[in-house]
Amino acid sequence: MELIPLPPGVPFTLNWNQLSFLILAGVAALFAIGVVAMKNPVRSAMCLVVNFLILAIVYFTLNSQLLGITQIMVYAGAIMVLFLFVMMLLNLRAKTTLSEKIDPRMFLAVPMGLALLAGIAYQVFWPLREFVMPKAHDSYGSPQAIGITLFTDYAYPFEVTSVLLLVGVVGSVLLAKRRV
Repeated sequence: MELIPLPPGVPFTLNWNQLSFLILAGVAALFAIGVVAMKNPVRSAMCLVVNFLILAIVYFTLNSQLLGITQIMVYAGAIMVLFLFVMMLLNLRAKTTLSEKIDPRMFLAVPMGLALLAGIAYQVFWPLREFVMPKAHDSYGSPQAIGITLFTDYAYPFEVTSVLLLVGVVGSVLLAKRRV
């Protein structure tokens, strides 16, 4: 996406879409931190579910309904079932497995991490001051538009991907049968 500079003399303002995106992105980032920071795996998984749902809302606000529905069905549904299945196999009552000693290098890592975060924020947000929201076609991101594009322009890569997935499934079945 190309950045279009604002005309001279026009102040930088946020419209409702940009403001809602920034709020939702901030909340999603907080829950992403919660995924890593929580010591209880169940709470961490719940933070991940909320993060997935907020990302789906972001997709819906960007007029990409198919991505939002896919985010909810695949990630908030199937992937979380997989995570919960793995958590059921783990011993959740073993507190020593998730506790760590305080490392003195942490006091150096925190300022360096904040400096890195400031650098990334500068690189992300500074170009946004000149960004003008381009107008997309009304059907952009809809399931019909993606389906038409997928089965016309990208039919060959789609079929190659399906064959690769089929080869992967057959290979994993053969590897699993060999171990028995």
